[in-house]
Amino acid sequence: MQRRTMMTGSVLLALAGCASPQPDLYTLAAVPGAVQPGGPRSVMLRGIGLARYLERPEIVRSSEDYRLDIRANAWWGEPLGAMISRILVQELTQRLPASSVFSEGGAISAEGETSVEINLQRMDSDRTGMVLLRAQIAVQSRRAGGRGLVENFATQVAPGAGDLTSAVAAMSLGLGQLADKIAVMLQTA
Repeated sequence: MQRRTMMTGSVLLALAGCASPQPDLYTLAAVPGAVQPGGPRSVMLRGIGLARYLERPEIVRSSEDYRLDIRANAWWGEPLGAMISRILVQELTQRLPASSVFSEGGAISAEGETSVEINLQRMDSDRTGMVLLRAQIAVQSRRAGGRGLVENFATQVAPGAGDLTSAVAAMSLGLGQLADKIAVMLQTA
């Protein structure tokens, strides 16, 4: 009986040693920007189009040299497209206090006076460690005389250190710069 208990304990210890550790979860943070006067009454941020290589729970550190650098236990705390949408709504609300900003994926079902669509083409580090963010932005106004605007956006942000937390902070800063660009575009739409 004692031998069986020892074997069972050994098997349980071996299985516990094989279990993978819990992943470290990361989130992007809203970055304040310059407040813009005016703007449309309501803005609907449509779903964020992500480059397919970014559509994964793991954080892509880099897509350089024809391969993806992914850390197995470093994950986003929520789906990346939904997180970027949530952060951009916060940032645009801060930058455009005269506008009501909401996302297509939220509980509000009204059409916005103006809509914003974003294709995020890249959000990772190059071989030097700089975080690159590239996107296409489309702003369409439903107001009389409103016009549509489509622009490309690119920025690079140097992380404060070489760790993943610094890279995620740099991604947050890049999204803040994207929000600045969108806020300016919304002024002229």
